[in-house]
Amino acid sequence: MAVSDSYRSFVLEQLDRTLPAIRSRGMFGGVGVYSEDLFFALLDNDTLYFKVDDHTRPDFEAIGMGPFRPFGEGGETMQYYEVSGDLIEDADALRLWAQRAVDVARRAKGKRARRKPK
Repeated sequence: MAVSDSYRSFVLEQLDRTLPAIRSRGMFGGVGVYSEDLFFALLDNDTLYFKVDDHTRPDFEAIGMGPFRPFGEGGETMQYYEVSGDLIEDADALRLWAQRAVDVARRAKGKRARRKPK
């Protein structure tokens, strides 16, 4: 579950070229990635994962990318899907996929805000 310093730096540099206010924070042995205040990606085991929902998950599955499984292959999945290495190195494609992950995070945050009692 470790993330190497070199991988973390590389991915954050690539994302910083595509989205505003990229920052990261260590969490549970991995790294959470934010654009402004939206948690849209995570790094684990030197792999980048983007947040997905029912609208975006099929796109990841169509290119053979699988879900983040924090407890191994037999464990449950989370709403984050692997991002291929080719995509990380293509700034234009990365911008599109990263923005879609931010949009998913924004929608999820909006749903949580609406559910809170006033």
